[in-house]
Amino acid sequence: MSTPTPEVYEQGKGMDAHNKVMREVRSRNDASYDPREPTRVWLDEDNTPDGVYQSLTIILNTGGCRWARAGGCTMCGYVAESVDGGSVAHEDLMAQIQYCLDHEAEEADEKAGLIKIYTSGSFLDEREVGAETRRAIASEFADRDRIVVESLPDFVDRAKVAEFVDAGLETDIAVGLETATDRVRRDCVNKYFDFADFEDAAAQAQAAGGGVKAYLLMKPPFLTESEAIEDMQRSVHKCADVEGCHTVSMNPCNVQRYTMVEELFHDQGYRPPWLWSVCEVLESTADEDVIVVSDPVGHGSDRGPHNCGECDDRAQRAIKDFDLRQDPSVFEQVTCDCEATWDAVVEREASYSLPLAR
Repeated sequence: MSTPTPEVYEQGKGMDAHNKVMREVRSRNDASYDPREPTRVWLDEDNTPDGVYQSLTIILNTGGCRWARAGGCTMCGYVAESVDGGSVAHEDLMAQIQYCLDHEAEEADEKAGLIKIYTSGSFLDEREVGAETRRAIASEFADRDRIVVESLPDFVDRAKVAEFVDAGLETDIAVGLETATDRVRRDCVNKYFDFADFEDAAAQAQAAGGGVKAYLLMKPPFLTESEAIEDMQRSVHKCADVEGCHTVSMNPCNVQRYTMVEELFHDQGYRPPWLWSVCEVLESTADEDVIVVSDPVGHGSDRGPHNCGECDDRAQRAIKDFDLRQDPSVFEQVTCDCEATWDAVVEREASYSLPLAR
C-alpha cells in the first residue's frame, strides 16, 4: 500500500487518532453475513463513454477492505457488512456471482451490457478476491460489453486489468479518490494515498487498454457546505485532466452505521449535503471534458443528502436525468422556496461543528 508520511502515524494524532476512534466505533457491530450471498445486487442504467447501458451492479461480500480493518475512512460503513474472518473461499464468491446472475434472469428481459462489481473494498486486492476468482469472473462475463471493478490505487496493476481487456471487455477501474485535494482526503476522509497515486493507477489501467472512473465524496466531515462545493468543482476539473479518466461519479456523503460521521451526526456536528449543492456542482462542471454523474443515496432522508423535504424527489429526478443526458438545462426545471435557505447556508456557514440548517 502507499506509504503515508511519518507524522500521520504520530501517536494520538492524524490518522492514528482517526483510526483509534474508527476501530472503537466498528467494534460495536456484531452482525454476521452469509458468505454465499452478495451484499447487494440491482439493475439500473449507466452513462458510459460508449453510451447508456443497462447495468447489473454486484456488491460481493468479501472479507472487507483492509484499510477499513485498520480503522479506515470516516464515512464508510461498508466493512460492517463484510463476512467474518477476513476472507471468503473461491467457491463461495462464485456462488455469489451465480446468485446475481439468477437475479438478473428473473428481473431483466435481456442480459445487461454493463457489469459493475464492488466489494466494499478493493476487487483487485487478492486478499479479498483471489486471482483464481478474478479470472473466473472475467471469463463469466466475457459475453458482455463493459465491466467496472472497484479498487484502491495500490492494487491497480496492468496485468490484472489486462485479464478483463483480453476477455474482450471494455474495462474501467473505479477508484475511490474522494477528492483531488490531498489534505481533505487525509484529514477529513482519513484515506492514506495521494492524488499522484490515482494518476499512477490511471496510467496502469490505460497501459492495459482500460480506463478509470473516479469516485468523489461530496461533503466529508469537517467541511462547510461552501467548502464542499468548491472542493468538488476543483476535484472534477483535476480529474478531467488525468489521461485515462473518462468518468467522475460524485457521491454525496450519507450517514452510515458504525462510522465517525454517524457519531458526529448524533452530536449535531454533521449534516449531509444539500441536493441543491449536488445540482450546483453538476451544472457548473457540465463543460468539463469528462462524464460527470451522481447518484445520491438515501436522498430526502435526514441521514442522506436532502433539501427541505418538499422538493427532494424533484431534485433527485433532475440529477438522474442529467446523469443520462449530460444536459445542465434540466436543473432549470426544479425550483423551491428552500433555495433561499440553501443560499444563506452557502454564504454564511462558517463552522463544520454546528451546521447552520438541518
